[in-house]
Amino acid sequence: VQLVESGGGLVQPGGSLRLTCAASGLTFVAHTLSWVRQPPGRDLEWVAHITVSSHTDYADAVKGRFTISRDNSKDMIYLQMNDLEIEDTATYYCTVPHPPYNVAAKYYNRGQGTRVTVSS
Repeated sequence: VQLVESGGGLVQPGGSLRLTCAASGLTFVAHTLSWVRQPPGRDLEWVAHITVSSHTDYADAVKGRFTISRDNSKDMIYLQMNDLEIEDTATYYCTVPHPPYNVAAKYYNRGQGTRVTVSS
């Protein structure tokens, strides 16, 4: 299984970014997928997940600002991040989680990550 994240970068507070995760080596449509993040010097945090039926769930810290989606025709998931805050600064990872899906460290596979820096 390979997960490749992209789309990170430097953005000002209030700005937007769209992260992409390209998956290969798995039956994409059969898996729930997640975004987790690791702020500098802190532990992994669960951000959001999307199930095979496209049910979504979000951490309270990002609810209303982030949107997770998937494209089963491309084996990709996305994380649209709006109204970014300095506290969103982190390395963001795509994972194939195992239950419970809202625990960041519970995953079968994880990508190499993409760095997001929110700074003025």
